[in-house]
Amino acid sequence: MMSNTLTMARPRDFDSETWLQRLVISLGVLFLLLALLAPLLTMLVKSLQNGAGEFIGLQNFIAYFDNPALTRSILNSIKVALWTTFIVVSIAFVFAYALTRSGMAGKKTFRLITMLPLFAPSLLPALSMIYLFGNQGILKDWLPVESIYGPVGIVIGLSFWAFPHALMILITAFSNSDARLYEAAKSMKTPPWRVFLTVTLPSVRYGLINTIFVIFTLTITDFGVAKVIGGQYNVLATDIYKQVVGQQNFQMGAVVSVVLLLPALISFAVERRVQRRQSALLTSRAVPLQPQKSPLRDSLLTLFCALVCGFLLLVIGMAVYASFITFWPYNMELSLNNYRFDMMDGGGWASYFNSLQMSAWTAVIGTAVVFLVAYMNEKIKLMPFARRLLQLLAMLPMAVPGIVLGLAYIFFFNHPDNPMNGIYGTMAILVLNTVVHFYTVCHLTATTSLKQIDNEFEAVSASLKVPFYTTLRRVTLPLALPSVLDISVYLFVNAMTTVSAVVFLYSSDTTLASVAVMHMDEAGDIAPAAAMAVLLMLTSLVAKGLHWMISHQILQRTQRWRQR
Repeated sequence: MMSNTLTMARPRDFDSETWLQRLVISLGVLFLLLALLAPLLTMLVKSLQNGAGEFIGLQNFIAYFDNPALTRSILNSIKVALWTTFIVVSIAFVFAYALTRSGMAGKKTFRLITMLPLFAPSLLPALSMIYLFGNQGILKDWLPVESIYGPVGIVIGLSFWAFPHALMILITAFSNSDARLYEAAKSMKTPPWRVFLTVTLPSVRYGLINTIFVIFTLTITDFGVAKVIGGQYNVLATDIYKQVVGQQNFQMGAVVSVVLLLPALISFAVERRVQRRQSALLTSRAVPLQPQKSPLRDSLLTLFCALVCGFLLLVIGMAVYASFITFWPYNMELSLNNYRFDMMDGGGWASYFNSLQMSAWTAVIGTAVVFLVAYMNEKIKLMPFARRLLQLLAMLPMAVPGIVLGLAYIFFFNHPDNPMNGIYGTMAILVLNTVVHFYTVCHLTATTSLKQIDNEFEAVSASLKVPFYTTLRRVTLPLALPSVLDISVYLFVNAMTTVSAVVFLYSSDTTLASVAVMHMDEAGDIAPAAAMAVLLMLTSLVAKGLHWMISHQILQRTQRWRQR
């Protein structure tokens, strides 16, 4: 009798856990549908309506393409993105080669310096360009063109900001090489230039192609640099801002957003297709490549890396120096006047503390949501269609420009018939928007980590009737803890420095420091704007340092099994 009772109880236990798993997967899909797809569809509908909300078809798009000033922005955006991509990828290619294939000294120092732009808002290099090459810049005479305000300034600022993103991808590509190929080429007395063309370049081609599309997408959709130093040179991202904020023309803003979304989506789709075609470069018999010393080559590469790092330090150093100047260029004494933010436009110190609060919530909530959704998608084999849809939706945010997502949130969450209308203008919508904006990278990080954990853990737990959430808490989470910590600091840093995604969503009570930088620049308070940008960079660096120390202590206790 007891045996029959247990046998009858097992299906109910199993059904209960299965129901919970289905619920979590469904909630993950619902979250991305409501927080990403629904706002984008609402924006698309808005672009097909007039000011009264009546459907007018493609008339807004026809009016847009009939306006030469607006359509010129398309060519301007593509031109700036292509030039920036060419410059950044070329420099990053040589730099990555130097770090991975040469015997030069100081590699760690060079690598650390190249990471600094990741912690600065995109507004910082634009502000620094003004002090370096502006009308009263200290290096104005060095500028080969008439003015820094325009495409030249945008390209230089974007190159500074996008460089570390390209470098990280290319370093990974160069690191995956088989030394046996080079040994075979050497034994056949193949000239170095031919080895480069036939061995080195093919081995990194997929990484190189991915880098090109990633940088093109980042630069064609950026808002901050063009807003500060673009002058009268309009691009699509600034057109959206001008249509919405300057002219209150939300329909035309939606049209420009759709136009900006198309090249980003195409670039993303091509990049994903290329990535799927990538084959394994390293086999189980591969031999790691050890860089060989070459005095002449190493000296030239060291000089090249020093010049690149010197430029990065010059841009950052100029912003830091200008933030302490009393009144440029008439009173060059150092003071803290520019850090008296309560005396400036933009929200004062309250905006900085709002950014801290928003970043902290984004890191906590975003990390929990991303990891749980990735776990359900990767480790739970129920509802295959829902999990495929979940994976597709998780990839989509990477192709959506931040300013487009922000405008879409206005149309969706500010609609009076939306039951979630109450979060508009609050800290909650800023956190939600930021989590979704940076969702893809975090999801890929969590998924990669989970793929490295054997599915046998879940199989054994299921055979022992251990609930999946217990396995997640006691086994999977401790194993994936390094990736979880990386996701949290990634979200925090990006939430501190983002501007495009939140520029439409803040209220008087939730102004953010990154947006305050833009408003201070608009008001002519360039030095205080530089000071706030520097403060954001320092905060991000401190957060990264604390993350490293805390992670080191936690991992020493929880990851001892990794040490032999």
